[in-house]
Amino acid sequence: MTPSVRDGLDEERAWALLVALARRAGRGDPVVRDVALRLGDDGSVEEDGVDPWIVARPRTDRGWSWPEGFPAHRELEPLLDLYMPICVGEGQDALTIAHLAQTLDGRIAVVGGASQFITGEEDLVHCHRLRALSDVVVVGRHTIEEDDPQLTPRRCAGPSPVRAVIDPDRRLGDAYRVFQDEPGTTLVISATGSSRGGARHGRAEVVELDAVDGQLPVPAIVAELRRRGLRRVYVEGGGLTVSRFLAAGALTRLHVTVAPTVFGSGRPSFVLPEIHALSQAVALRWQHRTLGRDVLFDCVVGR
Repeated sequence: MTPSVRDGLDEERAWALLVALARRAGRGDPVVRDVALRLGDDGSVEEDGVDPWIVARPRTDRGWSWPEGFPAHRELEPLLDLYMPICVGEGQDALTIAHLAQTLDGRIAVVGGASQFITGEEDLVHCHRLRALSDVVVVGRHTIEEDDPQLTPRRCAGPSPVRAVIDPDRRLGDAYRVFQDEPGTTLVISATGSSRGGARHGRAEVVELDAVDGQLPVPAIVAELRRRGLRRVYVEGGGLTVSRFLAAGALTRLHVTVAPTVFGSGRPSFVLPEIHALSQAVALRWQHRTLGRDVLFDCVVGR
């Protein structure tokens, strides 16, 4: 007798469904109604078929529930609770999410820039999962200089996003790993007429945008990415880049993972324009979740 899918749901299958839902949203067709879901043998999302795995409930904070009569897999609920809300629902085709890892006193690095790794393995896996669920991962120049990251989802299954490096003056050399990968996988976003010429930076494509007061406007960056079909934007760092997206009102969701560590000095998580009244603070609606030894604050911005 062939085993039922009802008896075979596991973390691998649940994660594969989440990736498929994110890919669908990235194509401009997110799931926006209550619907029973499972993954077809060809990797496509099946709606209202036999033996559904979960029910998408996009208009709830949780975003999902078990189908009636389905044996609950409690061990999968943290995975589904965290990622279903960013894979289904209105607006998930235009998701802009950021993530930072910080100490209890709000530091993302020591004074010299070292930050690997403030949070534990579970948060690193979370970071890689956000990459797999996004069309493009955005970082600033300092992140490339200090970490030389690959920005691929090596700790989970799923597709690699396009990498977008914001470097207005093209100060970075071209020997960093992201600039040596296959053409079409990395963009360098720079100011029009920046000091280095040429349409390529290593093997990466150069995208020029008009600067305003020496900065590349965040709305222009997001608009250019979406013009290229990169709808789901993940801003991975560093703190200045995330802060600029937050200050510009460009984020729909913010993940901040807090480690039980105190530096007492170092680089702050957020650097925002000075405010003079509590009413000027950025409004967040949040839930918290445990990631190993760390605590993740999952925040909806401005709603």
